[in-house]
Amino acid sequence: MARAQQPSSGLVVHLLGRPQLEVDGDAGYRFRSRKSWALLAFLLLAERPATRSRLAELLFAEADDPLRALRWSLAEIRRGLGPAAVLDGDPVQLVLPPDAIVDVDVVVRGHWTRAVQLPGLGLELLDGLAIAHAEPFEAWLLSERRRLSAAAEGIVHEAALGLLARGELDRARELAVQATVMSPLDENHQALLIRIYRLSGDDEAARRQYGAWETTARRELEAAPGAAVLLAMRERPRSDRPVDLASIRAVAEAGSAAASAGALVAGVASLESAVQLADQAGVGTVRVETRLALAEALIHGVGGLDEAGLATLAEGERIASTLAEPGLLARIRAEQGYVDFLRGRYDRAERLLEQALAAPDLPLSTQAKALTYLGSVASDRADYAAAVILLEEAIDTSRSVAEPRREAYGLSMLGRLALLRGDLDTAQEHLSRSVEIVEREHWLSFLPWPQALLGHVLLARGDVAGAATALEQSFARACQIGDPCWEGISARGLALVAAAHGDPERAVADLVDARVRADRLADPYVWLGVYILDALCELGARAQDPRTARWVEEMHEHASRAGMRELTVRALLHGARLGRAGDAEAAALLAGVLDNPDLADQVREPHTEEVRGGQAADQGGDPDGDDQLADLPASGGGECW
Repeated sequence: MARAQQPSSGLVVHLLGRPQLEVDGDAGYRFRSRKSWALLAFLLLAERPATRSRLAELLFAEADDPLRALRWSLAEIRRGLGPAAVLDGDPVQLVLPPDAIVDVDVVVRGHWTRAVQLPGLGLELLDGLAIAHAEPFEAWLLSERRRLSAAAEGIVHEAALGLLARGELDRARELAVQATVMSPLDENHQALLIRIYRLSGDDEAARRQYGAWETTARRELEAAPGAAVLLAMRERPRSDRPVDLASIRAVAEAGSAAASAGALVAGVASLESAVQLADQAGVGTVRVETRLALAEALIHGVGGLDEAGLATLAEGERIASTLAEPGLLARIRAEQGYVDFLRGRYDRAERLLEQALAAPDLPLSTQAKALTYLGSVASDRADYAAAVILLEEAIDTSRSVAEPRREAYGLSMLGRLALLRGDLDTAQEHLSRSVEIVEREHWLSFLPWPQALLGHVLLARGDVAGAATALEQSFARACQIGDPCWEGISARGLALVAAAHGDPERAVADLVDARVRADRLADPYVWLGVYILDALCELGARAQDPRTARWVEEMHEHASRAGMRELTVRALLHGARLGRAGDAEAAALLAGVLDNPDLADQVREPHTEEVRGGQAADQGGDPDGDDQLADLPASGGGECW
């Protein structure tokens, strides 16, 4: 969707909750047809413009004249958007005025200060709207609803962190409570709320919240509260005792060294002390630098402490924004983007990492880091062409500043990308090089990742024995380190080895175990969990496991919430093989923008499915026979959060 160079329109498009148009603060034109809203949402949210024939097939297949019905809806949309918008062509192009606001754009790409003012924040996309006999559209709409629900949840959490950093504790608490309601089993929301209670001095409320979460976690997750919540319970209001800068730097250096050596608890304790000492000294750059050091230890250590790291980064961002230090802000945004990448919040990650790269006089080391993470984001989303460019630049930049560990990380992600696309020669080359660098640098805490991916490549080439050796080594090392991600990817590969040996039941059991391992902390790598589910759906169907339908639904939900385009398509293909109506067509619709020959071949395979027939009436001014929007249920929660 582009923006036209036109005079001010005052147009606001509300797609969250009950859809409506607003012009200059007043209610705008009210669409007569549900399908006009469905069409507008598709035009605004689709990856690329669709042809008229495709749109007619998607929404108006039951009409006597689908193209005429499409023209009627396009005309109604033009009337609603006003003369400043352009809607024409084949494929159909929608160009909004430059000042137009679309609420979903604000949630996905805007700043949290704007997002929290949206009346529909937290409500469902096109709430209450359903289109009969349009299964492919309904499958697409479900994916978008999940993706935007996750984006809204993420922006509410981000806003609570931002307000906490500003010292606006009451408002931060309100939003943290809202986040816990949106996703009651997300431990990071619980940790944030407890942290706010502790920093407010309301220890009794913190204890009550901790107790309630402990009960819920044990009942629903069969687990005790994790490290993120335990660390939040340690928070306390800051003191004001003065201290000298030399002492601060000594404490910070000792903490970073301890964390790098694997003594995370001792390192974090020292770095927390350094932050408090820096606050007492009142030197802005030192306050930011100590927070960066603490956040990096929390985020990159093994322990599921990303949420505490984000809270620390939010404080650092607030302080850095008052200083003429764009390099510090860039480092903060790179780390924030990395956490959003792990959590599958790719739109937010992309925005933060692009902001980091846009900083003036950016050090090459920070540039290499941001490029590596941004390329990984693109790869997770299956934007493979962009990912290759970004990762290759990241690798070259890492070499130029003699950062072999960063180079090895980039090579591992480039190798994974080639594996996903079926380019096994390139995948093996990149992953072998990554393993070589990691072993030379004695970076044993990272070694299981490229080694496990290399095992997947060997298995794809038919070298089952070689794959088993690589995966057994990576799994043993991952267990010794205690890293959930590395254990998960290694266990996935070993399950596929079991399947190759003709033991599908053992393979399914191993994949179930891989999921448990990968997701056992509050901050798992979300993409990996869905990647494991992909194999579980495939092998579960082969083994005729009765849990397969549930796994397919979970995969579709997680992939679509995060915007993992290829894995969403794969989930739909699994659903089509189980006979779910509309999934095959929806997979073809979404796969059209992806550059993966292997996936394209799978989409072209025939799938068994039921097709519901029937003819829609061609009546009055609405030629698709659609019912009117007036019977949509009114949405609650219309006030600004």
